[in-house]
Amino acid sequence: MSTLKRYKKLENTLVQRLVAAMTRAASASRDFFRRFMKAGRQKLTIMLVPHTEKRILNLQLSFFGLAGILLAIGVILSVSVYATSRFGSTARLLSGKVSDLRSTQADLDAVRDETTTLIKAARNFEAALSSTLSRIGIQPSSSSTGDRDGDLAAFFDVEEAGRGSLREVGEIRKVTRYLEKTVSAVKELGGVVSSQSEVLSEIPNLWPVKGGIGHISMYYGQNENPFYGSWYLHKGLDISTFRMGDPVVATADGKVANIGYDPSYGNNIILEHKHGFFTRYAHLQSVRVQKGQKVQQGQVIGYLGNTGLTTGPHLHYEVHLGTETIDPLRFLNIRSSSALTQ
Repeated sequence: MSTLKRYKKLENTLVQRLVAAMTRAASASRDFFRRFMKAGRQKLTIMLVPHTEKRILNLQLSFFGLAGILLAIGVILSVSVYATSRFGSTARLLSGKVSDLRSTQADLDAVRDETTTLIKAARNFEAALSSTLSRIGIQPSSSSTGDRDGDLAAFFDVEEAGRGSLREVGEIRKVTRYLEKTVSAVKELGGVVSSQSEVLSEIPNLWPVKGGIGHISMYYGQNENPFYGSWYLHKGLDISTFRMGDPVVATADGKVANIGYDPSYGNNIILEHKHGFFTRYAHLQSVRVQKGQKVQQGQVIGYLGNTGLTTGPHLHYEVHLGTETIDPLRFLNIRSSSALTQ
């Protein structure tokens, strides 16, 4: 029992000391707060004495009032600095946008000028083509040249810009009008090449894969884009052999006008032929000719591949007459090139 009493007594003593300590702390806090409030309420006198000393302006402020004013001034200055910084950043951003707009406007002006030059060149080319057709006994169409601005740019600049349906419909209508005007000339040209063997080798009428192998996996004209699902004008024939490495041959005598690589067409060759014809061979695995080299009909110029934007190994083959693409099937005489000189 004596031990229990000692623990109880010790417990009471600790409680009393704890209460006394808390009481002293509370009293000290109250004293500090009273002294702080008293000091804060003390008045400060600010005297503004003009040089004339006629009227002296006295301002009385407490420490709290002065602290509030200083705090307000600090907040105002901070907000001003922040607003100035944001305004400067916005001004720089707007200045950059204005510079970009001016650069874009300059680019558009340059494109417009180049387009005007291209249209003039296309019309001159149309005139030269008409003269060529006349020399081989075909009378050119007498239709107006007002809408003959064609797709010559799309032929040499293979980067396809814009895949909207309105643009594709416009291209289809333009090509349709041109083909309607030239169908009679094409028919007559077909009659000429059927009777003249020399001209025959200058017209792209040979199957572009050596040995006449392969099949057409996509025809010329309106097709559904396998990557985007939209309707577009397919400007050539896709010929598939289900493998890579098959020899690709020139479909007519001519000269290598261009060799290059494009994200869409991959490795591709453009041949220039007589009578205003051009042919393109795209998605090649490799190229066997050089730019400027003369080639003969049936000569191997490259090998079928899968480069560029494709769904599998195939040859994309285009025929251009003047400034417009035409259906290669109008001229293709599907026959083996094995009998021709390689």
